[in-house]
Amino acid sequence: MSEEAPASEGERTVAFLLSLRARGVRDLPLLRAMERVPRDRFAPARFADLAREDVSVPLPCGQTMTAPYTVANLLGALDMQTGARVLEVGTGSGYVSALLAALGGEVVSLERYRSLALAAHERVSASGFGKMIDLRHADGFQPDRTLGRFDRILVNGVTHAVPEALLMRLSNGGRLVGALRIEGVARRVVVTRLDDGQFDHATGPVLRLPPLTPGISRAL
Repeated sequence: MSEEAPASEGERTVAFLLSLRARGVRDLPLLRAMERVPRDRFAPARFADLAREDVSVPLPCGQTMTAPYTVANLLGALDMQTGARVLEVGTGSGYVSALLAALGGEVVSLERYRSLALAAHERVSASGFGKMIDLRHADGFQPDRTLGRFDRILVNGVTHAVPEALLMRLSNGGRLVGALRIEGVARRVVVTRLDDGQFDHATGPVLRLPPLTPGISRAL
């Protein structure tokens, strides 16, 4: 019996997208973005074969690439609009930064680990979305005030409370999506800044996300 030929890149991509649809991801612009931004090009080379699986992937500095379904859950709740100014907290591999750009965002992404920020910059530049992404080694919990306000803020990890400094960077009508530790589990949170300056908080499903640490790493 002859061995089956390995699946082509296109076949693997189709299978990847179908697996997300099977789990309820129906946002067509998001699915198109995930088709345009191959996850394997952002994963460390030794884990590239896992990039089209719904699993988190280890990164240097003890960090991880979030599993694709969780990424889709967060980005779907973000309700991206073309031309939106987006602040991303926790760049990681740069994969989500590229997805945000593919969705039409003008992205500022902050990463506390210098080595991760440098590696992500190379990957983002190679992706073709580099001109839409301003990637910085910085404390995502205390964004520079000169950055102004943002239409969308994505927090790629779990916190115990939404940092006040991030709320102050949100435009009226803007939306922040992240996760909060509530009664021992991480739940998605969506915060909308109303026109009167007040904030509406809505908690959602349980997500598997790593905790976020404030400050800038000086050693890595």
